[in-house]
Amino acid sequence: MPQVLVVDDEPRIVDFVSRALAAEGLGVDSASDGERGLQMARSGRYELVVLDLLLPGKDGISVLEDLMEARPNQRVLVLSALTDVENKVRCLELGASDYLHKPFALVELVARVRARLRQPASGPGERSVRCGAVTLDMMRRTADPGSGPVALSEREFLLLRYLIHTRGAVLTREQLLSEVWGYSFDPGSNVVDVCVGRLRAKLGAETIETVRNVGYRFNAS
Repeated sequence: MPQVLVVDDEPRIVDFVSRALAAEGLGVDSASDGERGLQMARSGRYELVVLDLLLPGKDGISVLEDLMEARPNQRVLVLSALTDVENKVRCLELGASDYLHKPFALVELVARVRARLRQPASGPGERSVRCGAVTLDMMRRTADPGSGPVALSEREFLLLRYLIHTRGAVLTREQLLSEVWGYSFDPGSNVVDVCVGRLRAKLGAETIETVRNVGYRFNAS
């Protein structure tokens, strides 16, 4: 049974979110403050963490930052009343898998949770794939550009995996937002460019090629 951790200080929200997810066959635990939520999330027991940002004690951004440092592959769905683009982009840059505004439709939350839990860590039997100078380890979620493995956040891993699997193809930002972020719309941010920039910093600037006025392509040479 997949396990989900809900970190939110509003008992009403924790109650109906927990009930809805439990009805979907998921195991649900909860924490009402940032420190406790981070401690529980670090245990590695949870396939997904549903995280509020406005928490007592340690705020949600700090929790997300510390959690991604400790567990860069952890799936996190941010659930927050903060609707500004800056906070949304900040969370996605830190490695959050998704961001849903409050108030929200419960059916949408459940659908997003299901979508995140369906994201595979790797293809069947596929442990690693090499493309050009880069070896992507599907199990450890690390990438080795030839100088040793480096850890990837979940979003970095998903983006690099998609670029490698579509090697040679020029991919638009809209395609990447759809296939990697799961968005059917452009959120009006530069989240794709930021994630590409982080991968280039880790793997080398030449790893991902910019195709002017179109998008990006993985350099397999």
